[in-house]
Amino acid sequence: MNLAQNFALDYNPIDLVENIFSRKSFEFERRGLNEVVVEVQGKWNNMLLFFAWEENMQCLHMSCLMDIESTIEDRSKIFELLALANEELWVGHFSYWTEQNMPVFKHSILLKDDEENILMSKISQVVDIAIKECERMYPVFKVVLTKGMSPRQALYPMLMETMGQA
Repeated sequence: MNLAQNFALDYNPIDLVENIFSRKSFEFERRGLNEVVVEVQGKWNNMLLFFAWEENMQCLHMSCLMDIESTIEDRSKIFELLALANEELWVGHFSYWTEQNMPVFKHSILLKDDEENILMSKISQVVDIAIKECERMYPVFKVVLTKGMSPRQALYPMLMETMGQA
């Protein structure tokens, strides 16, 4: 017996995602009842946010695709970088979309039927975290995926703690 089916939500969280981005005048494409794609201008490059609602699991999944196509043959560097980057995260994780040869940040939100009033806040928070993490890691992914730099060497500046302002 699937307990999640007994607690089906009365709303579709994809509608809320659309509302968030339409209020901010972002371009988005509804690809079906349970899927929407949004393009967001980032500091380094545009990012695509994919949202998918899995009704049976009551789960909203978000992926943030960074537009960096890998040109290196040695995929072990990519997976080493993913492992090192994910050690530093509290929310979500980085993955590698092999079909597109690009890194992606992923996170899912499990929902209850009484959370509609806080869902907009949760979605906004997850989007903010995804964009922040992708922008923070973009230069690192870029030099590893296009120049073949060692992941530890590429991450070194990110791990240094700075004091004051320049």
